[in-house]
This record gives sequence, structure tokens and C-alpha cells, in this order.
Amino acid sequence: MAAPAPQTHEEAQREFALTLSGFTSVDKPEYEDYSRCVHCALCSNQCPTYRLWGREADSPRGRIRQMALVDQGRLELGDSFVLHIDRCLNCRNCESACPSGVEYGQLLERARSQIEQKYKRPLFSRIARDVVYRRLLPHPGRIAAAARALKIYQRSGLAMLARGTGILRLLGLQERERLMPQIDSTFFFSELGKTFPAKGRVALFAGCIAQVTFSELNRATIRVLQANGCEVVVPRNQVCCGALAAHAGIRDIARNLARTNQEVFLSADFDAIITNAAGCGSTLKEYPEFFEENHTSHAPAEKFSAKVKDITQFLDELGLTAPLRSVPLRVTYQDSCHLCHGQQIREAPRKLIRTVPGVELAEMPLSEQCCGSAGVYNVTETKASMELLAVKMENAAKSKAQAIVTANPGCILQLRAGAAIHNTGQEIMHVVELLDRATT
Repeated sequence: MAAPAPQTHEEAQREFALTLSGFTSVDKPEYEDYSRCVHCALCSNQCPTYRLWGREADSPRGRIRQMALVDQGRLELGDSFVLHIDRCLNCRNCESACPSGVEYGQLLERARSQIEQKYKRPLFSRIARDVVYRRLLPHPGRIAAAARALKIYQRSGLAMLARGTGILRLLGLQERERLMPQIDSTFFFSELGKTFPAKGRVALFAGCIAQVTFSELNRATIRVLQANGCEVVVPRNQVCCGALAAHAGIRDIARNLARTNQEVFLSADFDAIITNAAGCGSTLKEYPEFFEENHTSHAPAEKFSAKVKDITQFLDELGLTAPLRSVPLRVTYQDSCHLCHGQQIREAPRKLIRTVPGVELAEMPLSEQCCGSAGVYNVTETKASMELLAVKMENAAKSKAQAIVTANPGCILQLRAGAAIHNTGQEIMHVVELLDRATT
């Protein structure tokens, strides 16, 4: 593969300006990273979008080729490139199949950052991205305010009216509305700043949207940790992990959030930083990738990320000591992409499930294939997401399980929608919720 074309004077000036604004030279795919791809195509059959459409341009190999061509000035950074990069779920299934160790997730995020810097999206898309990634997710108070408004919509009868009148179908929002999470009665924001005493000392990363839709999951996580000998601290000033912004290519916001979280969590001594969201955990562990090695934030990012543990990983390493009561239930496990492919954690959740008396674990066919949630993919690429979800629910049905257990809130929302759409009657829960149910 040819080396990238040398920078022009104009490109050098633009890169300098981007550096001053918070971007750095790592905000595009680099030759030493994409050139590791040997085009063997072992990744192709593991890629959900390639399996759906059979197009080379929508395979990991094809996307890497496009990144290389753009970097070498041989392909325009235009509509076609953006389309194929946007269509990727960033599930990182290809990373698990790659014999060359290509870090595709990092390449994709940097390609999207390159798009963010150099491509002008349609007006509505620009406004929506600005509102979500810059004006909403970094601000907990705004998330809470938006959630309160959404709660009024869901519980006042407006939701039923919108569905009954057909206005959602008219606006093309019917499928997206079905994927909308149910807002909690009480938000987890009220728990920030509290300490839940026990023996060991860990910090809980509470997430952003999870604080208004998965408050009980966070509380279940605290209870299970306490029952197994851990003091749990929930730092007050923590913010969104930055995963959604990073996945969208808005790396300046992701970096700012990373700096804040590093300052908050490194200001006290914790044995571990615990997350119950696989997507968050994957990004939290990769904070050093946001900063060049000589950057002042790189060393704190390494120290921070070294302490991050997924709740299933931590409990497996810790060993369960709390007595467990029987939960007679046949379950199947759905691998969350950013846990099994991003963090390479597969056995820990299964081992924890098997420790619960009365639980029968039936393996799901193709459990490592993405369910179609993928952050905001089910909103931006709803048709493809629903096709992937249909395949996932078909495979879940083959297990004849009463419940689907997983390890990521986004997967839970997607699978709950799938259970409702396909009328499977299956309960959807997090691994830690199963453990909480069994903990006496």
C-alpha cells in the first residue's frame, strides 16, 4: 500500500488551526494503523452490515480501504465515503476476527472525526448533532430536564395519543418511538456524591442517559457490590464518558469529558472504577487514545483507565461471597459488542450467570453478532438496526429461554423493543440484575 501523500501548505495550516481548537493530528486514520490490514477478508463474514448487504464497501476491509484512499488523496471525502462510514455499527466484531490486530474501532472513530472536521453535513443533521453531542450529553442538568419533559410525554397520555392518531407514522418516527427508553420515576442523579459503606472501596461510574432510564440498574449494582464486601462511592461531579461523542467523531467533546472524569475519579483513592455499561467501559478504558503520548492528559488517562473494570469482570475477579438464593429460570446470554469485542470479556458474565442456583444457561446462536443498538445507530440507521434485531430475536428464540441476559443498557433497550415487536414474551435484564435478584 502506498504511503500517504505529503501535506500541502493549506492542509498543514488547517491541521494547526484544528490543534488550537482541541483537535490533534490523531484525529484521522494514520498510515501505520490502517496499513496493518492485509485484506484477508476474515473480518467480512463477522461484519453485520456486510452480512446484511453483501457489499465490499460496507465491510471492515472495504471501509479501511476507503480510509486509506482518502488519506492518500485518491478518494474524495464526500457523500459516498461518509455514507459507508456512517453505516458502520462500530461493533468491533471484526477486531475479534482480525489476525493482524487491526484496531478498527479506533480507525473508525478517527475517520468520523475527519468527517466532522472536513465535511459539511445537511443543516438538520448539523443541528441535531450539535444539540445532542455538544449541548445535551456533556451537561447532567440538561439531561435531567429533557428526561422530565419526556416523562410527561410518556405518562400524560400524549404518547398514546401520538400512536393512536398515526402522527408518528406520518412523520416517519414510529419505529424510533418504539425504541425510546421508559424514563425512571426517580433519577439516579440524586445518588451522586453518596458513599455506600462496606469493606473494599470502589467508585461507580453512573453514566449519563442511564441516570434517567437505568437508575434501578445502578442501584442494583451498588447492592451487589455491597453484598460482596465493597464500599461504593458515587463521585458527585462525574459526567458522560464521551463514548457517543467519540463514536460520532466529535472528539473534542469526548476529550473534554475524559479530562473531567479523570480529575473527578483520580482525586480520591479507589481500588477500581466500576461501570455496568459495556459501551462506556470500552471508551473509559481507551481514554489514553484520546491524547498523544506527550500530552499532559495522557498520563492521567493511563492511570484512570488502568482502574476501570466492567462490573462482570470485577465480580468475577473478586469472587462472589454473598449467599445466593435459587432463581428458577432458563436464560440465554447476549454478548454486548463492546464487552466481548471491545474489551475481550466473554467468560466472566457467563460464569456469574452459572453461579446463580436454579438458573439454566442456554447458549444463543451467533450471540456475538450485534443486536443493532450500537449507541445511536438504531436512531440514525433504523431500518438496518431493525433487520439486525430481527435476526437477534430469531436466534434468541432458538434458545427457548425465558429471559435474555446482557451487559449493556443500550442492548437492553434494543432487546426489550425486540421482545415487544416480535412478541416473544422474554424478560430482558442485565447480568447484575440477575445477581441482585438472587442475592439474599
